[in-house]
Amino acid sequence: MTPGFRFYPTEEELITFYLKHKIQGTDVTRDILRDIDRVIPQLHVYDFYPWDLPQHAGEVCRGDPEQWFFFIPRPEKEARGGRPSRRTSSGYWKATGSPSVVYSSSNRIIGIKRSMVFYNGRAPTGKKTKWKMNEYKAFQQEYSSNTNTTPKVYIF
Repeated sequence: MTPGFRFYPTEEELITFYLKHKIQGTDVTRDILRDIDRVIPQLHVYDFYPWDLPQHAGEVCRGDPEQWFFFIPRPEKEARGGRPSRRTSSGYWKATGSPSVVYSSSNRIIGIKRSMVFYNGRAPTGKKTKWKMNEYKAFQQEYSSNTNTTPKVYIF
């Protein structure tokens, strides 16, 4: 990447372009998917210590000291309605606060964002660290912010 520029997508771009193309994965988007995989690789982040993640970042994020992006395959247990396991070999990612809704620029609901913090050790005695992660999930379609419809989350 040219000096002076960095990969800094908006939440809307992460969900409506990168995540939706990755989920759909049709033949039409094969070239786009190849390029997306170079920028945002698929990685089981729970198999690694948080401090080891930067070396697995995509081409555009290597060397960025603050943020990296990864697609995390959804575990079968979670895809069937179970709770996600965010345990690693040395600790766990704990959700903080309530999930927040992500809106498009046209004020439509397009996904949800959950913030997490890494704890060393096992719950409930783990020690909080400085490592933070945002997890994004896309909805199957956009929803108006003034409807009472419950959006369906992509399951992949």
